Formats: sequence, structure tokens, C-alpha cells
Amino acid sequence: MPEQSSQLPAVLRKHEAAILTEWVSEQSRAVGSRITQTELKTQCEDFLRLLTSALQSGNSSNLQGSDWDGTKRFLGEISRSRGLQGFTPSETAIFVFSLKRPLFSIIRREFEANPSALANETWVATELLDQLGLLTTEMYQKTRDEIILRQQEEMLELSTPVVKLWEGILALPMIGTLDSSRTQIVMESLLQRIMETGSEIAIIDITGVPTVDTLVAQHLIKTVTAARLMGAECIISGIRPQIAATIVHLGVDLGNVATKATLADAFVLALNRTGRTIGRARLGERETRA
Repeated sequence: MPEQSSQLPAVLRKHEAAILTEWVSEQSRAVGSRITQTELKTQCEDFLRLLTSALQSGNSSNLQGSDWDGTKRFLGEISRSRGLQGFTPSETAIFVFSLKRPLFSIIRREFEANPSALANETWVATELLDQLGLLTTEMYQKTRDEIILRQQEEMLELSTPVVKLWEGILALPMIGTLDSSRTQIVMESLLQRIMETGSEIAIIDITGVPTVDTLVAQHLIKTVTAARLMGAECIISGIRPQIAATIVHLGVDLGNVATKATLADAFVLALNRTGRTIGRARLGERETRA
């Protein structure tokens, strides 16, 4: 069936008001109160206008042409906004698929006396709306993937806080599994804080890291090396017996990196290296200060 024979653009222009009214009604049942009637009607009006304009090119089966850029961009905005509002993929695709009922109803009445034209226009409309509906779903998924990726990055940043324990001493408590992407964030966070504070010692606490394998050990060494290039020495704390045994078994060489069993032990070592000591105050001194 040649696309040039389609009368769909004329049908849309002629019956725009009737199609719009029924289409908005169809969507209202799907979206509920999450979108106002005014906003919904405006979105439908804009889409019908863009759709009619794109169909003027006579190309309804290939959406890759520049005539469809405006329509696809608009659907991308719809998909993104509804994705952010918590709509499901099906609820988002309804924006396009719900247009079928009112449009097919108009086509049937318009061409009921011409079966050949009725079949042609029904096929053109079906193929077009199916493509646009699938495109909307793809754009929705892309938006959701971007949101998930951004949230993962934000969670990684939140899970790697660099804490200032004392003047010149930082601590980086690590929790969870270390991988390449997280190590990069850890390294950047630590180096940024070293630069901001001019710290001499950085304690990397791996008490919350469940397992240490060759890859994790390599990531730690890279972080230590990067910190040294910034002028700070690192101490690794949280070396539990099973982790120590694993490191020995793997033959991992931590070089001359100082290691301690607990963060408290590492902190004491850091104080000593910066020329400070911790002492217990005598009872008389505590009473005087009180």
C-alpha cells in the first residue's frame, strides 16, 4: 500500500477536536490525578499538531527522517517527565497507544463506504502508532537507566565519606564491595580532601569490606600510591585475621604500607607519626578542669 495515498493527515485536521476529546478521556482513566486535565490536554494538542505536521511528508513507516525529529523529541520529553513522576513503562506508552481507539473510530466512520481505503488507513495508523509507542517505551527505559546510574553514583559518593579525625589526619571508612568504578570515586574523594586539608596521613579502614581478593588489594595499592603522590602517607586498618590470611595466601605485596587491626590502632599510629601522643590525664587534673 503506497504511503502517498494515505489521507490520515486530512483526517486528523478535520476531526482534531473530536479525537482530542476522546483521547484525553481515554488517558484520564490511565493517569488518574497524577497529571492535571489542563496539562494532559495541552500535551495531547501538541502531539496531534506535531503528528499531523510530520505526516505531511507522506512518510509514515520510516521515523528516521528529519520530518519526525520534532515528534520524537516531544515523546522523549513526555517519557522523561513521566519516568520522573513514577509512571511505569506501560503507563507511559499509553500516551500513544490510547490514541488508537478514537482515531480508528473516526477512520471507520470516514471510510465506511470504501473498504479498500478503510483497510489502508487503518494499517497506516496501526503501523505508525505502534512504532511511536515502542519508541516511547525505549525512551522511557533510557531515562530510567540514566536515573538509576545517577542514583548509583550518588550512593557511591555517600558510601565513601572522607572524615577529618585530627589536624593533618583523614580517615576513609569503606563499606561494601570494591570494584573499579567505586575505587575511582574513592580515590578522587580522598585526593580532593588531601588537597583541601593538606593532611599528612590518610587512614583507609576496610573493616566493612567483606572480602579482599587480588583485585581489591590492587585497588588499595593504587589508592595508596595516588595519595603518596599528593604528599600523604596511608595506613590501612581493619585487617582481620581472615583478611590477613587471604592476603598472605594470594601473595599480595602491600609494600611498606602500614597496617593495623583496628581504626583506633591506626589513629594512634597516625598521631605518633605527626608528633602527637595520647596520654591519660591524672585524676587531679580532670577535677581541676571540671
